[in-house]
Amino acid sequence: MRYPTKALTGTALALALAAPAALRAQDAEQSAGGEIVVTAQKRAQTLIDVPQSVSVVSAATLEQQGATNFSDYLKNVPSLQLVQGTPGQGRLVLRGVNTGGVASTVAVYVDETPFGSSTALANAAELAGDFDSFDVARIEVLRGPQGTLYGASSLGGLLKFVTNEPSTAGFEVKLLGGAEFTDGGDPSWRGAAMVNMPLGDTLAFRASGSYRRQGGYIDSVGTAGSNVRSNINDFENYGGRASLLWTPDANLRVRLSALAQNLYVDAPSIVEADPATLEPFHGGLTQSEYLPTFSNVKYRLYNATIDYDLGPATLTSATSYGEQLQSFRADYTANLGAALGGSYVYFDQLTQSHKWTQELRLASNGGGFLEWMIGGYYTHEKARIFQNLKSAAPGTPGMLTPIDLPFEYAVFNLDSRYEEVAGFANATLHLAPWFDIDVGGRYSHNSQRAEQVTDGVLLGAATIEGLRSSDNVFTWSLAPKVRFGEQASLYARVAKGYRPGGPNVIPIGSPPGTPLTFQPDTVTSYEIGFKSDTADRSASIEAALYHIDWNDIQLAAVVNGFGVNVNGAGAKVDGAEVAATLRPTAGLVASVSVAINDAKLSGDTDPLAVGAVKGDRLPFTPKYAVSANADYRWDLGPGVAASIGGSIRSLSRQTGNFDPAYRAAYGHFPRVKAYEVIDLRAGLDFGRYALNAYVNNLTNAGGITSTQALLGVAGLPRNVGGALGTGVVRPRTIGVNATASF
Repeated sequence: MRYPTKALTGTALALALAAPAALRAQDAEQSAGGEIVVTAQKRAQTLIDVPQSVSVVSAATLEQQGATNFSDYLKNVPSLQLVQGTPGQGRLVLRGVNTGGVASTVAVYVDETPFGSSTALANAAELAGDFDSFDVARIEVLRGPQGTLYGASSLGGLLKFVTNEPSTAGFEVKLLGGAEFTDGGDPSWRGAAMVNMPLGDTLAFRASGSYRRQGGYIDSVGTAGSNVRSNINDFENYGGRASLLWTPDANLRVRLSALAQNLYVDAPSIVEADPATLEPFHGGLTQSEYLPTFSNVKYRLYNATIDYDLGPATLTSATSYGEQLQSFRADYTANLGAALGGSYVYFDQLTQSHKWTQELRLASNGGGFLEWMIGGYYTHEKARIFQNLKSAAPGTPGMLTPIDLPFEYAVFNLDSRYEEVAGFANATLHLAPWFDIDVGGRYSHNSQRAEQVTDGVLLGAATIEGLRSSDNVFTWSLAPKVRFGEQASLYARVAKGYRPGGPNVIPIGSPPGTPLTFQPDTVTSYEIGFKSDTADRSASIEAALYHIDWNDIQLAAVVNGFGVNVNGAGAKVDGAEVAATLRPTAGLVASVSVAINDAKLSGDTDPLAVGAVKGDRLPFTPKYAVSANADYRWDLGPGVAASIGGSIRSLSRQTGNFDPAYRAAYGHFPRVKAYEVIDLRAGLDFGRYALNAYVNNLTNAGGITSTQALLGVAGLPRNVGGALGTGVVRPRTIGVNATASF
């Protein structure tokens, strides 16, 4: 009996992977004959055969839209949100699984390498890896918990960067240069280059590098004696990737990869707004800068992946090491200057995360009644957070003159360790030519320990050792699927995901009952979905309904001025997604997606530490999100093609971050207004050369992307006595990119 699985094996897989990745992705997006191939389930499959919700953003789409970071491709992925106020400090949210805590709910991978900490003791949620997308083959986004194959901190889903592999097919070079001009801000520049070099019949090397300087667009206007300076939130982003691929025979593949990226940010991209209305003060994008601030983030990733074809199965070993390093300085003068004798006050923080991982898995090579995969996973992490509150001489805005005091205001150091061992298995049973069942399970054990040291007049000198915790968690998934011919499938999926608990760093003098540890939280997702496309690929649709139960929900709380993690009762998410693509005629591609998420707490929290109550919406989860994209490409003459296109992304009202102080003052959490972002683009393709122009945020929408704690800024209009820090959508930006390929 023949079981029509679309998993690519043998010659078909070899041909798919040997084709130039950019061409492969472009065909999948724009031609009527291409099928989209994804690897997010750790085997190559066509998109229609994956029994869960998956989005793919191709290299061609990224290049055409001038996309370089998370915020640029939100319009291509239903239910994906970015909560961000400063480049390099972003939180990813899928399907509303978000409470604003410090541990991630969306896992980020670069090929086989997991990025970021699995714990809540290294601020991983706020430091999602925003990698430059130049020379990326595609971005895959899996929505819903991925606990079986990806384990910890994938409650909401997975975002995976799939990079282009080295190729022995020929020598390649690609160059890119671009410029951008932002309304009310400084110009921006971008450059990138890629080279692919065959080093024989079995060895190839590929390397790429990129540099981007984004001009600032937020001003400090001298409020209450602060600095007067324009466009203070500029930043630089540069780095590169290198990869070596060795295929000595048909059975063995060895790939070595390295990635380094640096983000150097000046002032945060935060705008001071009226806390009651969230409207910016002074009629523009401004903040009060007394001291120069910065946020420097560094990514380092190294990976060795070995695949060996044993005939019936392939053995894969993936060894990775990753570093995430952040140092930043925040200006606390507005909040603490008066209380500390009128001096300028600043806060320095260093966050370090070092992570080793090893995954070993054996997977069948497809075909027949049963496809299976078994594997083991190990990770070891070391993390550190160091904080220091200092003062500087007042009177010279924009200058930092530290005051040499005989004491420290506050010094805090937290060292932590995390170790996890897991085993997993996944199987697909082809019970009939039209019916499959996919089932998986994962057992994980993790142990953590931490040590806290404090000093200074505000905290007191103390050392707390022996903070420990451990978890044992089993996650699973079950997904039956019915095929209707080769072009349609109906699936159901029930899956469980988890996020590790950990030891709490207990403040000195904490009230009795402050938890010494916090527990893992888990989600159970119930989903039913439908996928279909026409035989000529001129139309496709993907739709899903889902319900998510989130239990023992982790929340960020404040006790005696310290941030700690606590568990709440839970939350529930009911949602629906529909994504449709039409190719009615040659060259025209149009798509629309609608995401509906009703995400609410199902129990009250501590009114002083968190402030949220049953029925509150989860932060930055719009009930409705609608995106539409359209692009048309036509020939102008021999070897020359033109294209035009546009996008719109519309978000309904949202709730800002949980903030007990804000709720106490206003009776509710910040209310973020609905907004729409419109982008336009056009291009000329001469074969080896291409020119793409775009306008992002055409109407200068002032959409809010994050909210922070109340700021004690004096001298503001309307005598509100304070301000709310808000992240905003970048103002209207006109850009152009030129590429050359050889």
